[in-house]
Amino acid sequence: MSLGDDNDGFGSSGMGGSGQTRTRLPEGGTGDPYAPARRPRGSRSLITAVGVVVLLIAAIAFANRGDGEAGTDNTSGSSNTPGKQAPTAATGVPPVTGKNGTIPTGFARDEQGAQSAASNYAIPLGSADMFDTARRHEIVDAVYAPDIAASRQGALDKVYADKGFLTRIGLQEDGKAPNGLTFISRVIPVGSKIESFDGDRATVAVWYSSLFGLAGEGSQNPVSESWYTTTYQLRWVGGDWKVMDFEQKDGPVPVGRDQTASSAEEMADAVDQFGGFTYAR
Repeated sequence: MSLGDDNDGFGSSGMGGSGQTRTRLPEGGTGDPYAPARRPRGSRSLITAVGVVVLLIAAIAFANRGDGEAGTDNTSGSSNTPGKQAPTAATGVPPVTGKNGTIPTGFARDEQGAQSAASNYAIPLGSADMFDTARRHEIVDAVYAPDIAASRQGALDKVYADKGFLTRIGLQEDGKAPNGLTFISRVIPVGSKIESFDGDRATVAVWYSSLFGLAGEGSQNPVSESWYTTTYQLRWVGGDWKVMDFEQKDGPVPVGRDQTASSAEEMADAVDQFGGFTYAR
């Protein structure tokens, strides 16, 4: 992992790495089937009709899913080894029952447990709590392997205490938002996959969306959305999965919809009113 020589894109990554913020727009004429021409705005009736068809297809697929026997617990597709299609259906196995503070702990020593650990660790590592010294130390101690945590604490303290970096993202020198503004830094995992697994070590890639910025009137860094994939190196330590290192890259990034951005007040209210989840396969 690199903590980055350039901190300008740090916060938008949601991971404490050295991400570089980019604005992605679909480009026509490139031959990329993922970048179609933008649809005209006056097409609400067409969108509604398509939405109904999509919902109908989804309902039919849901009714016919499974192995044909109601009530059968089909977990045979839970394995997500390299070369196999990644299942999107839940396995039905609860992720964890314990917590270390607010962070889930006690993940199973299998592929699902490793994926659950990586997804749940991504959330606090990309949260606004990382900008508070006490909370950051608690998070690092909870998710990193003990022999890694101490050295990682020092490196992260230097990054998060950098006054120039805090000023560039609109925060005060103590890492707090200015009066009247709400600081938002939240990671929303979309999916995960096993890159490798050998019992006490696992490599897990987590694809996620990141919200980052300051909500409020006069914000110079409004809340924006970014997409990243972070690959975690995990090790089984003391009866749980712990982070050894990670690498982050941009994307995959979906094409944006023609939706009107919410007001600063709505965005600030949302982050206070909507809680997070405990993630599992």
